[in-house]
Amino acid sequence: MIIRPRRLRRTPAIRDMVRETGISVKDLIFPLFVKDGKGIKEPIPSMPGQFHFSTDMIIKEIDEIRSLGIPAVLLFGLPEKKDPVGSYAYKEDEAVQRSVSLIKDKFPDMVIITDVCLCEYTDHGHCGIIKDGQVDNDSTLEALSRTALSHAKAGSDFVAPSDMMDGRVEAIRSELDLNGFKETGIISYAVKYASSFYGPFREAADSAPKFGDRSGYQMDPANSNEAVKEALLDMEEGADMIMVKPALPYLDIVRRVREECLLPLVAYNVSGEYSMIKAAEHMGWMDGKRTMMEALICIKRAGADLIITYFAKEAARILNGKNQ
Repeated sequence: MIIRPRRLRRTPAIRDMVRETGISVKDLIFPLFVKDGKGIKEPIPSMPGQFHFSTDMIIKEIDEIRSLGIPAVLLFGLPEKKDPVGSYAYKEDEAVQRSVSLIKDKFPDMVIITDVCLCEYTDHGHCGIIKDGQVDNDSTLEALSRTALSHAKAGSDFVAPSDMMDGRVEAIRSELDLNGFKETGIISYAVKYASSFYGPFREAADSAPKFGDRSGYQMDPANSNEAVKEALLDMEEGADMIMVKPALPYLDIVRRVREECLLPLVAYNVSGEYSMIKAAEHMGWMDGKRTMMEALICIKRAGADLIITYFAKEAARILNGKNQ
């Protein structure tokens, strides 16, 4: 007798009935880049379809995002000025803080997540304060905590530290609680690899290191057990959600963290993953939409609850049946 699994693949209706993994618009988080100025919507060359927005233009973009059913955005800021210690990261009149306040005033139901890191704000491009030629972990914690607090004051629902300093979740949690922001959550970039897949983002955020690299504080791509250790440590320190970044090259890590972690798990479908698909689509080498949806379903299948992705609007249109 021949066993015939193909019977369950015979028609679209049957395939839909037995599909093991699903993806919803509610699973998507859309990253946005905000900067000072007025009337700005500048294309990002290395990330086709993505833009820098001034704070006055962000409301129109959020309105479109909401209309697609996407529940949350992740904000990154580009300051007008940088300094060695990244002090503009926690100034209350910077682009991120003002954007959060504007969005919350207009759309209080939109979930706002803010990236907490110094790399966009330091003149050397590293994620922390430099001492003796190295990123100093402990002195960086104060700046990160002040940045998170400024975001919470503006109205952010979640702060997301991406710096990979040891102890930063505990430091931020303590700072938020001490100042009365016990309801502000923390989505920790607990498992963030020193990856080449961040290249387009570093152009978009003007955050490439001016010397060396980030291998001294971001994770070695060869390590897997360490990822579980990092996730468990951040859980103990008070994280509300755990993130793995990048996503597609690290699906095994998403699965391992999923098996060890009871918190909601976020995977970041990063800029390099996005730009590769866009480039292949532009060259006619791949069907961009089908490849995009395959990538997202693979991330879900690996165990992610939520996906941060620059494809969020395109995927939402397909999931909503508006762009089949």
